[in-house]
Amino acid sequence: MEFKFQHIFILLSVALVASHAALPSHEDYWKSVLPNSPMPKAVKDLLHPEWMEDKSTDVGVSKGGVNVKAGQGKPGGTNVGVGKGGVGVNAGKGTNVGVGKGGVVVGTPTKSGKPVYVGVTPGASPFVYKYAAEENQIHDNPNVALFFLEKDLYRGNNMKLHFFKSIDDRVSFLPRQVADSIPFSSEKFPEILNKFSVNPSSEEAEIMKKTIQECEEKGIKGEEKYCATSLASMLDFSTSKLGRKVEAVSTETEKETPLQKYRIVGVKKLSEKKAVVCHKQKYAYAVFYCHKTETTVAYKVAMMGDDGAKVEAVAVCHKDTAAWNPKHLAFQVLKVKPGTVPVCHFLPEDHIVNVGIIMLYLKYMAVNR
Repeated sequence: MEFKFQHIFILLSVALVASHAALPSHEDYWKSVLPNSPMPKAVKDLLHPEWMEDKSTDVGVSKGGVNVKAGQGKPGGTNVGVGKGGVGVNAGKGTNVGVGKGGVVVGTPTKSGKPVYVGVTPGASPFVYKYAAEENQIHDNPNVALFFLEKDLYRGNNMKLHFFKSIDDRVSFLPRQVADSIPFSSEKFPEILNKFSVNPSSEEAEIMKKTIQECEEKGIKGEEKYCATSLASMLDFSTSKLGRKVEAVSTETEKETPLQKYRIVGVKKLSEKKAVVCHKQKYAYAVFYCHKTETTVAYKVAMMGDDGAKVEAVAVCHKDTAAWNPKHLAFQVLKVKPGTVPVCHFLPEDHIVNVGIIMLYLKYMAVNR
Protein backbone atom coordinates (compact mmCIF):
# COMPACT_ATOMS: atom_id res chain seq x y z
CA MET A 1 0.00 0.00 0.00
CA GLU A 2 1.08 3.59 -0.37
CA PHE A 3 0.15 7.13 0.52
CA LYS A 4 -1.20 8.61 -2.69
CA PHE A 5 -1.07 12.38 -2.30
CA GLN A 6 -0.95 13.83 -5.79
CA HIS A 7 -2.77 16.82 -4.33
CA ILE A 8 0.17 17.44 -1.96
CA PHE A 9 2.44 17.53 -5.02
CA ILE A 10 0.12 20.13 -6.48
CA LEU A 11 -0.07 22.03 -3.22
CA LEU A 12 3.72 22.25 -3.01
CA SER A 13 4.14 23.62 -6.51
CA VAL A 14 1.22 26.00 -6.28
CA ALA A 15 2.37 27.32 -2.93
CA LEU A 16 5.75 28.09 -4.47
CA VAL A 17 4.15 29.76 -7.50
CA ALA A 18 1.82 31.82 -5.35
CA SER A 19 4.55 33.06 -3.04
CA HIS A 20 7.64 32.99 -5.25
CA ALA A 21 8.54 36.55 -4.30
CA ALA A 22 8.74 35.65 -0.62
CA LEU A 23 9.94 32.04 -0.67
CA PRO A 24 13.13 30.71 -2.23
CA SER A 25 12.70 27.53 -4.28
CA HIS A 26 13.97 24.27 -2.87
CA GLU A 27 16.78 24.36 -5.42
CA ASP A 28 17.76 27.92 -4.51
CA TYR A 29 17.84 27.14 -0.81
CA TRP A 30 19.92 24.03 -1.46
CA LYS A 31 22.45 26.03 -3.49
CA SER A 32 22.65 28.72 -0.82
CA VAL A 33 23.43 26.17 1.89
CA LEU A 34 25.42 23.56 -0.05
CA PRO A 35 26.75 25.34 -3.14
CA ASN A 36 29.37 22.66 -3.82
CA SER A 37 27.17 19.61 -3.30
CA PRO A 38 24.98 18.39 -6.16
CA MET A 39 21.44 17.54 -5.14
CA PRO A 40 21.10 13.73 -4.90
CA LYS A 41 18.36 11.92 -6.80
CA ALA A 42 16.56 11.03 -3.56
CA VAL A 43 15.93 14.76 -3.05
CA LYS A 44 15.17 15.61 -6.68
CA ASP A 45 12.48 12.93 -6.76
CA LEU A 46 10.60 14.76 -4.01
CA LEU A 47 10.60 18.20 -5.60
CA HIS A 48 8.60 18.29 -8.82
CA PRO A 49 5.20 16.71 -9.38
CA GLU A 50 4.53 15.01 -12.68
CA TRP A 51 1.72 17.40 -13.50
CA MET A 52 4.21 20.28 -13.68
CA GLU A 53 5.93 18.47 -16.57
CA ASP A 54 2.61 17.91 -18.36
CA LYS A 55 2.18 20.20 -21.36
CA SER A 56 -1.57 20.14 -20.76
CA THR A 57 -1.05 22.01 -17.46
CA ASP A 58 -2.02 25.67 -17.58
CA VAL A 59 -0.97 28.19 -14.93
CA GLY A 60 -2.44 31.65 -14.75
CA VAL A 61 -1.37 34.40 -12.35
CA SER A 62 -3.50 37.46 -11.72
CA LYS A 63 -4.28 39.95 -8.98
CA GLY A 64 -6.85 37.51 -7.66
CA GLY A 65 -4.23 34.84 -7.11
CA VAL A 66 -3.06 31.81 -9.05
CA ASN A 67 -5.16 29.39 -11.06
CA VAL A 68 -3.82 26.06 -12.26
CA LYS A 69 -5.50 23.54 -14.53
CA ALA A 70 -3.63 20.26 -14.94
CA GLY A 71 -4.61 17.65 -17.46
CA GLN A 72 -6.53 19.95 -19.81
CA GLY A 73 -9.17 18.00 -21.64
CA LYS A 74 -8.35 14.82 -19.73
CA PRO A 75 -10.80 12.93 -17.52
CA GLY A 76 -10.17 13.60 -13.84
CA GLY A 77 -8.04 16.69 -14.54
CA THR A 78 -6.75 18.84 -11.70
CA ASN A 79 -7.79 22.41 -10.92
CA VAL A 80 -6.04 24.65 -8.43
CA GLY A 81 -6.94 28.11 -7.21
CA VAL A 82 -4.79 30.30 -4.99
CA GLY A 83 -6.20 33.48 -3.54
CA LYS A 84 -6.03 35.51 -0.37
CA GLY A 85 -7.96 32.84 1.48
CA GLY A 86 -5.32 30.20 0.83
CA VAL A 87 -5.15 27.38 -1.69
CA GLY A 88 -7.98 25.29 -3.05
CA VAL A 89 -7.31 22.14 -5.05
CA ASN A 90 -9.56 19.76 -6.90
CA ALA A 91 -7.36 16.92 -8.10
CA GLY A 92 -10.06 15.18 -10.05
CA LYS A 93 -12.42 12.40 -9.06
CA GLY A 94 -13.24 14.02 -5.76
CA THR A 95 -9.80 14.78 -4.37
CA ASN A 96 -9.70 18.15 -2.67
CA VAL A 97 -7.09 20.13 -0.78
CA GLY A 98 -7.58 23.37 1.09
CA VAL A 99 -4.72 25.42 2.51
CA GLY A 100 -5.48 28.48 4.56
CA LYS A 101 -4.41 30.05 7.81
CA GLY A 102 -5.70 26.99 9.64
CA GLY A 103 -3.30 24.63 7.89
CA VAL A 104 -3.94 21.88 5.36
CA VAL A 105 -7.15 19.93 4.84
CA VAL A 106 -7.10 16.91 2.55
CA GLY A 107 -9.90 14.57 1.51
CA THR A 108 -10.01 11.83 -1.11
CA PRO A 109 -13.61 10.56 -1.10
CA THR A 110 -14.55 7.08 -2.27
CA LYS A 111 -17.89 6.06 -3.74
CA SER A 112 -19.16 5.81 -0.19
CA GLY A 113 -18.21 9.42 0.40
CA LYS A 114 -15.55 8.55 2.97
CA PRO A 115 -11.95 9.79 2.52
CA VAL A 116 -9.39 7.11 1.83
CA TYR A 117 -5.66 7.16 2.54
CA VAL A 118 -3.53 4.23 1.57
CA GLY A 119 -0.36 3.68 3.57
CA VAL A 120 2.38 1.13 3.92
CA THR A 121 2.03 -1.63 6.47
CA PRO A 122 2.93 -0.34 9.94
CA GLY A 123 5.89 -1.78 11.80
CA ALA A 124 9.05 -0.80 13.61
CA SER A 125 11.54 0.97 11.35
CA PRO A 126 14.77 -1.04 10.94
CA PHE A 127 16.64 2.28 10.99
CA VAL A 128 15.49 3.16 14.52
CA TYR A 129 17.92 1.17 16.61
CA LYS A 130 16.03 1.04 19.91
CA TYR A 131 13.25 -1.14 18.50
CA ALA A 132 13.07 -4.92 18.41
CA ALA A 133 12.19 -6.55 15.10
CA GLU A 134 8.66 -7.83 14.76
CA GLU A 135 8.06 -11.39 13.58
CA ASN A 136 6.77 -10.35 10.16
CA GLN A 137 9.83 -8.12 9.64
CA ILE A 138 12.19 -11.06 10.01
CA HIS A 139 10.40 -13.30 7.52
CA ASP A 140 8.89 -10.86 5.03
CA ASN A 141 10.93 -7.71 4.77
CA PRO A 142 13.14 -6.51 1.87
CA ASN A 143 15.27 -4.60 4.41
CA VAL A 144 16.64 -7.94 5.64
CA ALA A 145 18.95 -8.20 2.63
CA LEU A 146 20.37 -4.72 3.23
CA PHE A 147 22.28 -5.64 6.42
CA PHE A 148 25.83 -7.00 6.27
CA LEU A 149 29.14 -7.00 8.16
CA GLU A 150 31.89 -4.49 7.36
CA LYS A 151 34.37 -7.29 6.70
CA ASP A 152 32.26 -8.22 3.65
CA LEU A 153 32.65 -4.81 2.03
CA TYR A 154 35.41 -5.43 -0.52
CA ARG A 155 35.84 -5.42 -4.29
CA GLY A 156 34.95 -8.73 -5.89
CA ASN A 157 32.57 -9.84 -3.17
CA ASN A 158 29.08 -10.97 -4.17
CA MET A 159 25.92 -10.05 -2.29
CA LYS A 160 22.29 -10.95 -2.90
CA LEU A 161 20.37 -7.67 -2.72
CA HIS A 162 17.20 -5.90 -3.71
CA PHE A 163 17.50 -2.13 -4.11
CA PHE A 164 14.19 -0.35 -3.75
CA LYS A 165 12.45 2.75 -2.52
CA SER A 166 11.54 1.92 1.05
CA ILE A 167 8.24 3.79 0.89
CA ASP A 168 6.64 3.55 -2.52
CA ASP A 169 4.60 6.71 -2.38
CA ARG A 170 4.22 9.96 -4.24
CA VAL A 171 4.53 12.52 -1.47
CA SER A 172 6.71 15.61 -1.80
CA PHE A 173 8.54 18.14 0.31
CA LEU A 174 6.40 20.98 1.57
CA PRO A 175 7.88 24.48 1.80
CA ARG A 176 9.15 25.10 5.32
CA GLN A 177 6.57 27.82 5.95
CA VAL A 178 3.77 25.42 5.03
CA ALA A 179 5.23 22.45 6.94
CA ASP A 180 5.77 24.59 10.04
CA SER A 181 2.11 25.63 9.99
CA ILE A 182 0.94 22.01 10.25
CA PRO A 183 1.02 20.37 13.71
CA PHE A 184 3.44 17.47 14.09
CA SER A 185 3.15 16.12 17.63
CA SER A 186 1.34 13.44 19.60
CA GLU A 187 -0.30 16.14 21.68
CA LYS A 188 -2.00 17.56 18.59
CA PHE A 189 -2.56 14.25 16.82
CA PRO A 190 -6.38 14.54 16.84
CA GLU A 191 -6.00 17.91 15.12
CA ILE A 192 -3.65 16.38 12.54
CA LEU A 193 -6.12 13.61 11.73
CA ASN A 194 -8.89 16.14 11.40
CA LYS A 195 -6.87 18.31 9.04
CA PHE A 196 -6.08 15.34 6.83
CA SER A 197 -9.56 13.79 7.17
CA VAL A 198 -8.11 10.52 8.45
CA ASN A 199 -10.28 8.13 10.44
CA PRO A 200 -8.74 7.83 13.96
CA SER A 201 -9.31 4.06 13.97
CA SER A 202 -7.79 3.48 10.52
CA GLU A 203 -4.47 1.85 9.66
CA GLU A 204 -3.37 5.14 8.13
CA ALA A 205 -3.88 6.89 11.48
CA GLU A 206 -1.78 4.19 13.15
CA ILE A 207 1.02 4.69 10.63
CA MET A 208 1.08 8.46 11.08
CA LYS A 209 0.93 8.14 14.88
CA LYS A 210 3.85 5.68 14.87
CA THR A 211 5.97 8.05 12.78
CA ILE A 212 5.33 10.94 15.15
CA GLN A 213 6.07 8.78 18.20
CA GLU A 214 9.37 7.59 16.72
CA CYS A 215 10.28 11.20 16.07
CA GLU A 216 9.45 12.27 19.62
CA GLU A 217 11.19 9.46 21.47
CA LYS A 218 14.66 10.01 22.85
CA GLY A 219 17.50 8.58 20.80
CA ILE A 220 19.92 5.94 21.99
CA LYS A 221 23.15 6.87 23.76
CA GLY A 222 25.41 8.93 21.51
CA GLU A 223 22.69 9.65 18.96
CA GLU A 224 21.47 13.13 18.05
CA LYS A 225 18.17 12.87 16.20
CA TYR A 226 15.70 15.18 14.49
CA CYS A 227 12.67 14.69 12.27
CA ALA A 228 12.72 17.13 9.35
CA THR A 229 9.33 18.03 7.91
CA SER A 230 10.84 20.09 5.09
CA LEU A 231 13.95 20.08 2.92
CA ALA A 232 15.12 23.35 4.49
CA SER A 233 14.91 21.96 8.03
CA MET A 234 16.75 18.81 6.95
CA LEU A 235 19.57 20.89 5.46
CA ASP A 236 19.75 23.10 8.54
CA PHE A 237 20.03 20.12 10.90
CA SER A 238 22.71 18.44 8.80
CA THR A 239 24.87 21.55 8.48
CA SER A 240 24.45 22.37 12.18
CA LYS A 241 26.12 19.04 12.94
CA LEU A 242 28.67 18.83 10.11
CA GLY A 243 29.29 22.41 9.03
CA ARG A 244 28.73 23.79 5.53
CA LYS A 245 31.34 21.65 3.77
CA VAL A 246 28.93 18.79 3.30
CA GLU A 247 28.32 16.28 0.55
CA ALA A 248 24.84 14.73 0.29
CA VAL A 249 24.57 11.32 -1.38
CA SER A 250 21.94 8.65 -1.97
CA THR A 251 21.73 5.22 -3.57
CA GLU A 252 21.08 5.39 -7.31
CA THR A 253 20.07 2.56 -9.61
CA GLU A 254 19.68 2.39 -13.38
CA LYS A 255 16.38 0.59 -13.11
CA GLU A 256 14.11 -1.31 -10.77
CA THR A 257 15.60 -4.75 -10.22
CA PRO A 258 14.49 -7.94 -8.48
CA LEU A 259 16.34 -9.63 -5.64
CA GLN A 260 19.52 -10.80 -7.32
CA LYS A 261 23.27 -11.22 -6.93
CA TYR A 262 25.46 -8.12 -7.17
CA ARG A 263 29.24 -7.98 -7.50
CA ILE A 264 31.08 -5.16 -5.75
CA VAL A 265 33.33 -3.43 -8.29
CA GLY A 266 34.54 -0.54 -6.13
CA VAL A 267 34.33 0.99 -2.66
CA LYS A 268 34.81 4.64 -1.75
CA LYS A 269 34.98 5.82 1.85
CA LEU A 270 32.99 8.99 2.42
CA SER A 271 33.38 9.71 6.11
CA GLU A 272 35.40 8.90 9.22
CA LYS A 273 33.00 8.15 12.08
CA LYS A 274 30.75 11.16 11.50
CA ALA A 275 27.70 11.43 9.27
CA VAL A 276 24.09 12.56 9.33
CA VAL A 277 21.82 9.89 7.90
CA CYS A 278 18.25 10.80 6.97
CA HIS A 279 15.64 8.07 6.53
CA LYS A 280 12.37 8.71 4.72
CA GLN A 281 9.36 8.09 6.93
CA LYS A 282 5.81 6.92 6.38
CA TYR A 283 3.69 10.05 6.39
CA ALA A 284 1.29 12.20 4.37
CA TYR A 285 4.13 14.40 3.08
CA ALA A 286 7.92 14.09 3.03
CA VAL A 287 9.31 13.62 6.54
CA PHE A 288 12.85 12.43 7.23
CA TYR A 289 14.19 10.88 10.44
CA CYS A 290 17.73 12.29 10.64
CA HIS A 291 20.35 11.23 13.14
CA LYS A 292 24.03 11.73 13.78
CA THR A 293 26.43 9.59 15.74
CA GLU A 294 30.19 9.78 16.19
CA THR A 295 30.66 6.12 15.30
CA THR A 296 29.17 5.94 11.80
CA VAL A 297 31.27 5.48 8.66
CA ALA A 298 29.73 6.00 5.22
CA TYR A 299 30.74 4.36 1.94
CA LYS A 300 29.76 4.62 -1.69
CA VAL A 301 29.74 1.18 -3.29
CA ALA A 302 29.72 0.56 -7.04
CA MET A 303 27.96 -2.70 -7.91
CA MET A 304 26.99 -4.73 -10.97
CA GLY A 305 23.94 -6.99 -10.95
CA ASP A 306 23.61 -10.37 -12.63
CA ASP A 307 21.27 -8.73 -15.14
CA GLY A 308 23.87 -6.07 -15.96
CA ALA A 309 22.21 -3.35 -13.86
CA LYS A 310 24.64 -0.83 -12.38
CA VAL A 311 24.11 0.53 -8.88
CA GLU A 312 25.89 3.30 -6.98
CA ALA A 313 24.88 2.24 -3.49
CA VAL A 314 25.38 4.13 -0.26
CA ALA A 315 26.23 2.07 2.82
CA VAL A 316 26.75 3.06 6.44
CA CYS A 317 28.64 1.04 9.05
CA HIS A 318 27.96 1.49 12.74
CA LYS A 319 31.11 0.88 14.76
CA ASP A 320 29.37 0.86 18.16
CA THR A 321 26.05 -0.96 18.46
CA ALA A 322 26.20 -1.60 22.20
CA ALA A 323 23.17 0.63 22.87
CA TRP A 324 20.97 -0.99 20.19
CA ASN A 325 18.05 -3.20 21.11
CA PRO A 326 19.42 -6.78 21.35
CA LYS A 327 16.46 -7.95 19.24
CA HIS A 328 17.02 -5.41 16.48
CA LEU A 329 16.55 -6.77 12.97
CA ALA A 330 20.28 -6.48 12.15
CA PHE A 331 21.36 -8.78 14.99
CA GLN A 332 18.75 -11.39 14.11
CA VAL A 333 19.73 -11.36 10.45
CA LEU A 334 23.52 -11.35 10.97
CA LYS A 335 23.53 -13.61 14.05
CA VAL A 336 25.74 -11.26 16.07
CA LYS A 337 25.37 -9.54 19.44
CA PRO A 338 25.26 -5.80 20.22
CA GLY A 339 28.65 -4.12 20.51
CA THR A 340 30.68 -7.03 19.14
CA VAL A 341 31.31 -6.13 15.48
CA PRO A 342 30.54 -3.18 13.17
CA VAL A 343 27.07 -3.56 11.63
CA CYS A 344 26.45 -2.16 8.16
CA HIS A 345 23.50 -1.66 5.88
CA PHE A 346 22.85 -0.32 2.43
CA LEU A 347 20.37 2.53 2.16
CA PRO A 348 17.18 2.38 0.11
CA GLU A 349 17.02 4.79 -2.82
CA ASP A 350 14.97 7.40 -0.97
CA HIS A 351 17.29 7.80 2.03
CA ILE A 352 20.10 10.37 2.24
CA VAL A 353 23.55 10.48 3.84
CA ASN A 354 25.28 13.78 4.58
CA VAL A 355 29.03 13.64 5.17
CA GLY A 356 31.72 16.21 5.81
CA ILE A 357 33.98 16.60 2.79
CA ILE A 358 37.39 15.09 3.60
CA MET A 359 40.47 14.15 1.61
CA LEU A 360 39.40 10.53 1.58
CA TYR A 361 36.43 11.56 -0.53
CA LEU A 362 38.78 12.46 -3.36
CA LYS A 363 40.30 9.02 -3.48
CA TYR A 364 38.61 5.97 -4.85
CA MET A 365 39.39 3.20 -2.43
CA ALA A 366 39.35 -0.38 -3.63
CA VAL A 367 39.31 -2.30 -0.39
CA ASN A 368 40.76 -5.79 -0.77
CA ARG A 369 40.69 -8.23 2.10
